[in-house]
Amino acid sequence: MLPECYSGSPVNAARMTVGEVLRFWRTSATTGIDSSEARLRQQIHGSNDFGEKDDESLLMKFLSGFKDPLIIMLFVSALISVITQQYDDALSITIAVIIVTLVGFVQEYRSEKSLEALNNLVPPTAHCIRNGVKEDILARELVPGDVVEVGLGDRVPADVRLLECAGLELDESSFTGETVPCIKQAEPIVTLKGEVSELTNIVFMGTLVCNGHGRGVVIGTGYNTQFGEIFNMMESEETPKTPLQKNMDKLGKHLSFISFGVIGVILLVGFIKGQPFQDMLTIGVSLAVAAIPEGLPIVVTVTLALGVIRMSKKEAIVRKLPSVETLGCVNVLCVDKTGTLTKNEMTVTKAHTASGNTYTFTGTGYFEPGRVIHDGRALSYCPEDLAVIGKVGRLCNNSHISGDKMFGNPTDGALVALYNKLGLTTEPVTRLEEIPFTHERKWMGVKCAGDQAGAEGVYYVKGAPENVLKLCTHQLVRGTLHALTDDDKDSVLEQIQVNEALGMRALSFCYGSDLKNLVYVGNVAIMDPIRNEVPETVHTLHQNSIRLVMITGDSKNIAVSIGNKLGFHGPNNVAISGDMIDNMTDQGLCDMMMNVSIVYRSSPRHKMKVIKALQERKEIVAMTGDGVNDAVALKCADIGIAMGKGTDVCKEAAEMVLVNDDMSAIVEAVREGKNIFSNIKNFVRFQLSTSVSALTLIALTTLWNIPPPLNPMQILWINIIMDGPPAQSLGVEPMDNEKCNSPPRHPKTQVVNKAMLLRVCLSASCIITGTLWIFKNEMVDGTVTSRDTTMTFTCFIFFDMFNALSCRSTTKSIFQINILGNTTFLCAISASILAHFGLVYVPFLQVIFQTEALSAQDLMLLVCIASSVLVVDEVVKLIIRMSENHCGGQIDKMRTSDIFQSNSTDKEKLIP
Repeated sequence: MLPECYSGSPVNAARMTVGEVLRFWRTSATTGIDSSEARLRQQIHGSNDFGEKDDESLLMKFLSGFKDPLIIMLFVSALISVITQQYDDALSITIAVIIVTLVGFVQEYRSEKSLEALNNLVPPTAHCIRNGVKEDILARELVPGDVVEVGLGDRVPADVRLLECAGLELDESSFTGETVPCIKQAEPIVTLKGEVSELTNIVFMGTLVCNGHGRGVVIGTGYNTQFGEIFNMMESEETPKTPLQKNMDKLGKHLSFISFGVIGVILLVGFIKGQPFQDMLTIGVSLAVAAIPEGLPIVVTVTLALGVIRMSKKEAIVRKLPSVETLGCVNVLCVDKTGTLTKNEMTVTKAHTASGNTYTFTGTGYFEPGRVIHDGRALSYCPEDLAVIGKVGRLCNNSHISGDKMFGNPTDGALVALYNKLGLTTEPVTRLEEIPFTHERKWMGVKCAGDQAGAEGVYYVKGAPENVLKLCTHQLVRGTLHALTDDDKDSVLEQIQVNEALGMRALSFCYGSDLKNLVYVGNVAIMDPIRNEVPETVHTLHQNSIRLVMITGDSKNIAVSIGNKLGFHGPNNVAISGDMIDNMTDQGLCDMMMNVSIVYRSSPRHKMKVIKALQERKEIVAMTGDGVNDAVALKCADIGIAMGKGTDVCKEAAEMVLVNDDMSAIVEAVREGKNIFSNIKNFVRFQLSTSVSALTLIALTTLWNIPPPLNPMQILWINIIMDGPPAQSLGVEPMDNEKCNSPPRHPKTQVVNKAMLLRVCLSASCIITGTLWIFKNEMVDGTVTSRDTTMTFTCFIFFDMFNALSCRSTTKSIFQINILGNTTFLCAISASILAHFGLVYVPFLQVIFQTEALSAQDLMLLVCIASSVLVVDEVVKLIIRMSENHCGGQIDKMRTSDIFQSNSTDKEKLIP
């Protein structure tokens, strides 16, 4: 009988003895299982990969884009146009809809590719023992019960319970977030809480062997691995809608209700008053087209796409269009420490010798050159007492640096980098013996023979200070041996505690011919250095009222030290652990997150809980990360930000990738998000002004029982031709530093709110009043002529152009902005005016649009009247600026700016 399918965590396997594991999986440590048994087990357990599940077809994904309310509105408008034989208009609307939907589909096609990235992390082959023969097989063919071997540089092919190992160390930072390699052993573990970091007799799929070698039994494959658990969590987590998507959904529904409601009233009144049915139906269709802003989805898509292009030039790749806008309202940034705030390159920063000297070192990471600093000055030579530490650290080491890569244990790599900085030369030695690091010993030793060590050899030892000091009876002080007293040991440990409180790890070094009678030479402090751009970035984010929460698998001391150095963890902040989160209720965690700035000893599950607790508090959360353990949290967050050197699965789960791992790009993305939202609001304000003006103009003339001032072709021209280029050019307005440095907007801020509606109504009132005055003034005999409609038509167009100019900024005068800064806008305005002149002065177009030529005097009159909308808006902007400047812009800003400016509160809703 085959063993039952392994399920749950690998805790049970960790508690088993080697013999129990072999019996449970019916395998042999020396011969493994045979090929026929492997085939049978694969039928039960499946392949060792993450096969794609059935998903909807590309066609269905594309068609799902047509469910957007704005898109549905446009299709209704196109259908009505077909019914009334307005085929040109129907075709233009349909093409616009298809283009917008196709752009969104292509941009988001790769958003659910985390599965493929997981497969990329699974090694193609594995060293497997089957039929008593060691052979390399495809990793996907492994089954529970297979015996595999792993060595230096290998990626573990499945979850494996170790049977034996020697000096085996694995980089599990992608799971745990800890930079220190995990020391592995084969003995059973009795007391467990179930955390990955505790399972020292199990190696996990996708982790990297950085030292030693081992042999073990496969206990989990595919979905039944730690990788599989993360995959299932990520697959079940839905990406939340962005604030812009929610706003656009709501805006589409409200505009649909308002537009068709008003049009219905106009048609009803027209029929009651005896207007011809065909004429009223044609007018109704034209108004439907004019009222529905078909340019809205286009300008939103184009504005977001241009923002994405600008961000790509700053080495930040945005994978989902709305994501860059989301950053404009992010008020909490959750950051992973390792690889995000820090370089993930261990570095020796200090050395304390037994002679009483303290040295510091410049240069961070494995490859950056550095200098030795002593008493505030750089040394041009390596002192003898420091050289001894460098020598012991280099000999007691299994790592090496080649070119731009470090191979082996990160801590050993830091010691190799120190040796290179000291400029020491490698002397020829022969390693006679190696004593690997274990959790019990907490030190590593090697025995080497050479010219200075002699034929019998000398032991070189490094490890935890308290354990190394127990081996020492003497110390090397200025080249001579002195007894190492208990007071001396206490003094060394006190000095080390100071460094540990600052978040640095300590290693002590000694040597000698007898392991019970060694000579202490000193200790070093090692840390993962903060990335160069991070301090300034953190400061800027704080200035923009964005709170930082660091989530890491590291210890409390290291985490708090980083938080203190970067200034986001202070006396009023709280640091909590993953264990504390496990013991809290969801509501308790939600309440505590108000003051939490650090979460340490965390797992992927804890990161998800933290993010969801913040979201429950109505925060908009961004999350940065680079490891596999960050992938689920990145997808759960409102916007996930992956580091460029991170894992593929992490990048696929994120909405944005920082190519050069430069956190300063987040600041630019935040500014870009604010600018995009501001530009979209300016566009919507202009678009609504035009739609409201056209609707009201026709409604009033219908109610007053006078002929319509605009014919259907002129209404369509205003909507399709004139509202397109000028309105869409507002979406590319250059960045306003004042606006972009403001605090994050509230996530419930509406694109259209009370303030904008008031501005829209004010502009529309000017347009309607001026246009109606021209219409009534021209229609002196009670009949409508081509001149009357041409004057009215041109007046409306000129009003539109001046209104577009005023919509370039919400508060700044046109004399305060760079009038030539938006060349796209200037070209759009110029092209629109020239095109309109073509309708007025080109004979065959005069016939189509029922226009006639106007004199220069007529045009001057229309310009003077149409410019009134700009003058009125300039007065409103002046009032806003004066109120903001009065009393520091606080009290009056609440009274006046809340009326005129597009800032909303939690309770503010879109007015239907």
